[in-house]
This record gives sequence, C-alpha cells and structure tokens, in this order.
Amino acid sequence: MFEKYIILLEKTFEKIGLSENLSGVISEIISLITLFLISIIIYFITILIIKKTVFVFLQKTETKRDDIIIENKFFNRICLLIPAYIIRGLIPISIPSFPLLSSAIIMMTKIYEVFVYSRVIDAILSTLNDIYNTYEVSKSKPIKGFIQVLKIIVYVICLLLIIAILTQKELSNILIGLGTLSAVLMLVFKDPILGFVGGLQLTINDMLRIGDWIVMEKSKADGEVLEIGLTSVKVQNWDKTITTIPTYSLISDSFTNWRGMESSGGRRIARSFVIDADTIKFCTPEMLEKFKKFQLITQYITDKENEIEEYNKRNNIDDSNPVNGRRQTNIGIFRAYLTEYLSHNPYINKDMTFMVRQLAPTEYGIPIQVYAFSSNKIWVNYENIQSDIFDHIFAVVTMFDLKIYQKPSSNTLEKINGNVNLEVLED
Repeated sequence: MFEKYIILLEKTFEKIGLSENLSGVISEIISLITLFLISIIIYFITILIIKKTVFVFLQKTETKRDDIIIENKFFNRICLLIPAYIIRGLIPISIPSFPLLSSAIIMMTKIYEVFVYSRVIDAILSTLNDIYNTYEVSKSKPIKGFIQVLKIIVYVICLLLIIAILTQKELSNILIGLGTLSAVLMLVFKDPILGFVGGLQLTINDMLRIGDWIVMEKSKADGEVLEIGLTSVKVQNWDKTITTIPTYSLISDSFTNWRGMESSGGRRIARSFVIDADTIKFCTPEMLEKFKKFQLITQYITDKENEIEEYNKRNNIDDSNPVNGRRQTNIGIFRAYLTEYLSHNPYINKDMTFMVRQLAPTEYGIPIQVYAFSSNKIWVNYENIQSDIFDHIFAVVTMFDLKIYQKPSSNTLEKINGNVNLEVLED
C-alpha cells in the first residue's frame, strides 16, 4: 500500500535533485512534524499545570479581583508563546536541508509572536479596567475610553510590526512611509478621536457617570447610563430599551443629568391645577365659621381675622361694603390650607422649598401650583406621593366653594344645547 507513495515521493525528489539523500529528507520532515506536535503537547501540559496550581490558588484567595485575570484569559494567551519559542529555536536544527522553508516558518512564527503579544497586552488592559471598575470611583471617572485607545494603539503597532517582518524593513522606514497616509488614517479614526476627546471632557468635568439618569431628547434617551465607551455611551431607557449615543454628541449637544436631584434631599413636585375664576369670592362670616372647622387652618383664620380687623379699624375702613379695606377670600384660605397640608405631610422635605403659589391667570382660569420636594426619590414612590397630594386637593377643593376648571366635553355641550332648546320650545 505504501510502496506507491514511496515511489511517487522518490520521483518527486528526483525532479528537485534530492534523490540521493531521500532518507535524510524524510527524517527531517518527520522531525518537523514531531517538533510541531511536541510544541503543541507542551502547550497543553503547561495550561493543565497552571489550571491545577495557579488557578486553584487564585480562586481560593479572599479577594475576587485576582479572578478577573483568569476571566480575561491572561494565562491562556501567554502560554500560546511556548510553541512559538520552541519552533523558532529548533526549526533550523530540524530541517537543515530546507533553509527557505526554515526561514519562512521562522518569519511566520515571529508574526504569530507579535499577534500573541498584542493579545496578552489586551488581556492586561482589560484586567486593569475590570479591577478598576470594582472601585466606587469608577462610576464617576470611568477609564474604559482610555483603555480602548490604548488597545487601538497596541493593535496598530502590532500591524506595523507584522508589515515590517513581511517586508524585512526597519519599523522607522515604514513609519516614514505611512506619513503620506496620515490623512486617510485621520479619516478612518475620526470617530475614535472625537470620542476620545469627548470622553476626556466628560470625565475631567465630571459631566457623566455610570448609573446617572440622563435625558437627551435628540437621541430619545431617557434612562440610566450603563456604559461609557470610547465612541459611544449606552443608556438603558425606563422601558428597558437600550439607546446608544455617540460620546462626542454629549459634548456638542445638550442633555439633562438628574444626578443633582438624586444626590439632593428630595425630588421636585411642580404640578398645577386651574381654579374656575367665577368661583372666587370674598368670604362671608358664615363661610369663615365653616372654614374654622378645618383643623389645619383654624388658627390661621382666627389670626388673619384679628389682623384684618385691626387694620381696618386703624385705617377707619367702612366695612359695610366688602370692596373697602381688607377681606379674606376663599382662594386665599384654600392656599393657606394646602400650605398647612404640605407642612404636615411626612413625605415632604421641609428643609427644601415648598409652597403653594398662584400663577398668571389664563383663559381657562387661575392656575395654582404645588411646589415642593418629595423626601422619597424612588420613581414609583415619588409618583404615589404626588398622586396622593392631588387626590386630596381634587376632593377637598369644593369644600372651599371653589371649582376646578375642566374643559367641557362634547357630551356636556350637547346637554347644554338640549336644555336651551327645550326652554325655547316651552316659551
């Protein structure tokens, strides 16, 4: 069976002039194959030894930071150099009769070594970034962008070294030749360069941190920052979608960062409702007696009445006409009631601004705004607190002889028109 292959091999060697030393050539080919096999076996044996010793030791330590080295496959990558060193060192001895093949294998081995070294450095940089991310400072000053820049530099150098090995020229000569391609390189790496500059400004000026809640209308982003990279920032919106924003656009365009609210003592409530202007009036003695039964403002009404009475007497005001002098109004007492209500609400931060204010009148009526800060900043809890406040307002406003303006619906207008038509028909 093998005789045919041996005869074919003899004819091949006769053509290339190696028939006289056929046995030596065959032995060199066998030694070459053996060299490759031995180098691969040694690689796997080394990996096995490291897993049984170094890996076990690192996993038993109290700190979990050294496990990051294993996760980033640093040892696996550095062991890949073992076959390259063995082959490059022994290849000239293994196949002395094939100098060209020996040189080609050595060249490929060097290229392989350069690539593996770049992967080892990549693993080291990734490990440094992951270890840094275990510290609290990483949220305010992430270094992922810098790490990505360093990785790009490493791989660019790797590519240049490979070109230098293939062309057998000095690296300096290649760099000089690349000067003419600088414009092309600037165009290719435009986004990483802009991203790097943007990342620097974001970090130095502390404009953005991982975990910040940001809103950027242009990119339709409204959520929490997950990752700050070299060319992009990932934001997880509240509907769980992910928005990717170019890093530089956070510098060139505007965005809202809610970190100040989260680090403060409360979350702002600034919501208004509109009072029907036709229901606003001076308070009669009967109305004041009725309002005094509301415990939150009993003392306020009494004190205010004494103050107004003293003022009117001092200025000889004719109180037979309510237009003269000072009088209390139902909307004024209502505002005082809401202020007291907020001051007794345990979920309102009393150390921050809180008030009930009247805004400029509109064609719909008189807007009243509740401006306060919820001490609970969690979104769901905040919305419940705000809703409870306005539930109470909507329920209590009629007790002050006031009405909240509501634009008439089509059904309401139809009823009004129907009543008017009936009255006309009756007449």
